[in-house]
Amino acid sequence: MDWLHLLVLSLIQGITEFIPVSSSAHLILPSQLLGWPDQGQAFDVAVHVGTLMAVVLAFRQQIAAIVSGWLGHVLHRRASPESRMGWMIILATIPAAVAGLVFESAIEQYTRSMLVIGTATIVFGLVLWWADAKGRRDTDMSRMTWRHALLIGLAQMLALIPGTSRSGITMTAALMLGFDRKSAASFSFLMSIPLILAAGSLKAVHLIQEGNGAHWGDMAWGIGLSFVSAFLCIKLFLAALDRVGMLPYVIYRLILGTFLLFVAL
Repeated sequence: MDWLHLLVLSLIQGITEFIPVSSSAHLILPSQLLGWPDQGQAFDVAVHVGTLMAVVLAFRQQIAAIVSGWLGHVLHRRASPESRMGWMIILATIPAAVAGLVFESAIEQYTRSMLVIGTATIVFGLVLWWADAKGRRDTDMSRMTWRHALLIGLAQMLALIPGTSRSGITMTAALMLGFDRKSAASFSFLMSIPLILAAGSLKAVHLIQEGNGAHWGDMAWGIGLSFVSAFLCIKLFLAALDRVGMLPYVIYRLILGTFLLFVAL
C-alpha cells in the first residue's frame, strides 16, 4: 500500500468506527472514487486492533470494573451492578453475532452496492435525528434493564446492512428508550468491544487459513493511526455530545448519502 492509501483508510476506520456516520459508507468511497485496490484482510485486522485498543483505553476504568464484577459473579456468585452490566453487554451482543453468522453470505452478496449504502445512510440518519429530538433523555446506564439491553441488541442487527452504522443504530435505539445521550453513546461503545474483537479474530483466522503474506510495516502503521484517531474521536465525541447533539451527524449523513446515490445512479 502506498502512504496515501494507508493513511486515508486508517483514519477512516478510526474516525468513523464509533461516531454515528457509518464506516462502511466511508470505506467504499476511496475505491469507488480513486480506484484503489482492496487493502486485504491483514490490513483490516490491523485497523480493527487499533480501534479495539482505543475503546479499551478510553473506557479502561469501566471495563476493569465490569470484568471484575462479572468474574466475581461467575466464579463466586457475587452479584453487583458491574456484573449485571457485564451480562447486559453479553445479552446485547448475541443477536448481531448470531445474525452475522447466519446471514453473512447473503449480506456480502446483496447489500454491498452503493445504492443500498447510500439509502441506508440517509434513512437511518433521519431515524437517528427523530430519536434524538423526541427521546426523553431521563434514563442513565444505572437504570438499564434486561429489556433495554435486548432491544438495543436487536437494533444492532440492522447494522449488518452497510450504511446503517453500528454506533448510530445502537445510540438510536437507546435514545428511543429514553436514555440520555452520554449513556446511549457509552453503552454503544462498550457493546462494540466484543463485536470488534470477534470481527478482528474472524478476519485473522481467514488470513491464517489462506496463508496470505502480511505486510508488517503497513499493519503497524494501520494499528497506530487507527488507534490514535479512534481514541481522539471517542474523547471529542463524548465531550461535545450534550452540547451539539446528533444533528450535525444527521446533516452529514444526508449529504454523504445523497452523494452516494448520485454516484450510484
